Amino acid sequence: QLQLVESGGGLVQPGGSLRLSCAASGFTLDYYAIGWFRQAPGQEREGVSCISSSGGSTNYADSVKGRFTISRDNAKNTVYLQMNSLKPDDTAIYYCAASRGRGISGQRMCAMSSPPDYWGQGTQVTVSS
Repeated sequence: QLQLVESGGGLVQPGGSLRLSCAASGFTLDYYAIGWFRQAPGQEREGVSCISSSGGSTNYADSVKGRFTISRDNAKNTVYLQMNSLKPDDTAIYYCAASRGRGISGQRMCAMSSPPDYWGQGTQVTVSS
């Protein structure tokens, strides 16, 4: 079965940190650009951070620049999102998505120029005191 599985969400106090993981099952992520997206209640889904298949191109939403870092470990078939200095506004369900293609930049992935090939089921992140 081909799927993406997110993990690492939870409840954290403002200023705290979490690391989300996105693991692929049934296929290799080597040829895929990966994106982290989030959706808060009543809001549209937005691109948070994305990375090209090689890791050479990344993109961040303005709201998370300097606080979040995306990385990938193709040997482990996993992409990570390190989230520091979390704020209540970061509360949302976080999804990872994969689009096949070596020419997809981080910016293009986050813009969802084309529908991703795979979506994960999402992981809840709640930032609250």
